[in-house]
Amino acid sequence: MIRMSRRDFLKLAALTPAALAFSQTMAPSRLGADSPNIIVLVFDAMSADNLSLYGYPRKTTPNFERLAQRSNVYHSHYSAGSFTTSGTASLLTGLYPWTHRAIDEGGQVAPAFAEKNIFSLFGKSYDRAGFGQNVWAELLLGEFRSNLDVHLPPSAFSIREQLGGALFQKDSPVSYYAYDDFLYRLGDSPNSLIFGLLDRFIFGYRLRSIPMDGYPSNSRSVENYLNIPHSDNYKIYYKLEDIFRGLLAQIQQLEQPFLAYFHLWSPHAPYTPRQEFIELFKDDGFEPPKKPKHPLGDQLSVAPIQYARLLYDAYVANVDSEFGQFLNQLDAIGMLDKTYFVLTSDHGEMFERGIIGHENPLMFDPGLHVPLLISAPGQKSRSDVYSQTNSVDILPTLLRIAGREVPAWTEGQLLPGFGGVEDNSRATFTVDAKLCSSFGKLSIASMAMRKNGYKLSYYLGYGKTDWFELYDLQNDPEELTDLFNENDSTSNIMKDELLTAFNKNSGPLQG
Repeated sequence: MIRMSRRDFLKLAALTPAALAFSQTMAPSRLGADSPNIIVLVFDAMSADNLSLYGYPRKTTPNFERLAQRSNVYHSHYSAGSFTTSGTASLLTGLYPWTHRAIDEGGQVAPAFAEKNIFSLFGKSYDRAGFGQNVWAELLLGEFRSNLDVHLPPSAFSIREQLGGALFQKDSPVSYYAYDDFLYRLGDSPNSLIFGLLDRFIFGYRLRSIPMDGYPSNSRSVENYLNIPHSDNYKIYYKLEDIFRGLLAQIQQLEQPFLAYFHLWSPHAPYTPRQEFIELFKDDGFEPPKKPKHPLGDQLSVAPIQYARLLYDAYVANVDSEFGQFLNQLDAIGMLDKTYFVLTSDHGEMFERGIIGHENPLMFDPGLHVPLLISAPGQKSRSDVYSQTNSVDILPTLLRIAGREVPAWTEGQLLPGFGGVEDNSRATFTVDAKLCSSFGKLSIASMAMRKNGYKLSYYLGYGKTDWFELYDLQNDPEELTDLFNENDSTSNIMKDELLTAFNKNSGPLQG
């Protein structure tokens, strides 16, 4: 007879509705429970530039602002990557993309760094849980699965899902690549004409029973269900309230101390807010600054960009509202009195310069500037940090918080407020090299270096001529005036430093 351990039972229970009932009574602990818990909550594609927390005119984040009153709030925090794979890998490894080489869309870190991740470094004395609702984040968690005690599939807590990779947890990355990417991925046409079309037909039939209450609805066609939160390429449909309810249940089932990494899809596109949140901003008269189209942009006109911004802002407000309920519940059970709570994102989102989203090589702040709030156990007051920080700083900071040794190979530094100092003279980087091989020389790439209030962007391999752009972020936060050819001293110093760092790390992967 197969015997299940208590932990095995809890892992299974977390994937069933019964977990919600058990969560009210089960609160396991282990030796060393006086060590702090850590929750890292990542909202995919959440730009700090669209959050009222950071001064955005639309009131998108009142509940984030409520959390901020008892948190360290980082105002100049940037992702090391410009899309999910590279941004998430940097957050989990403390390494820049040109080092960990998770630079392809849906890729993984180089084998040499597979054990250099936050879960491995925390060790077995922590109950380590990972949830990547974005399948690209899940591919990284799958690579680190030997260091996870609880590994939830992307479809956990969904109302409808149909993922083949989730059935093969012993090697989940390969399973997602083989089934959900190769055979069944959503797009213009499936790679497997017979099985792919059959898969879509079955899933379309299953979607018809989803209740549409509160979401825009004009018909009962399958297309109408695109108004409910879902992944853009994978068959996952969900309600935000169900996701947060499931996370709360999972948190209550973890043994303390625990490290919980929860990577949510929202507010990533497609932007699917409830109707009430669309109405919040529909006729508010807000007009963002006009900005010129960029040569590497999609050359979209203003109207579709503005409509997408409206939906995105409404979606952020919807996410914030559900997060507020989640925060109330964490308070009600006293969890934040013994937990470091980290709220951040893997990258931002753009609605300017002819662009919607982040699937582009541009290095402007809306796509790279992300929120970071860290609330310490029992913290009662707010502390604001304005010096620049980077997502590679999160790993060493959390290790220090947990009393773990910070490895010498990490490329991040301790965050101010947790052992680090405010230092704008330090150079930090963002790298996009999605068109390159992970193992070869980085010959097509865009990158940004920030230092002393300036940002230097470098575009390599796009067209016949490479070029640089320099912006004074203190006096020109909207990045409207390129100073590269006007400020020779700053331009040359920053160019030399950026090229030195890039040339050191852009060669073929060794080992």
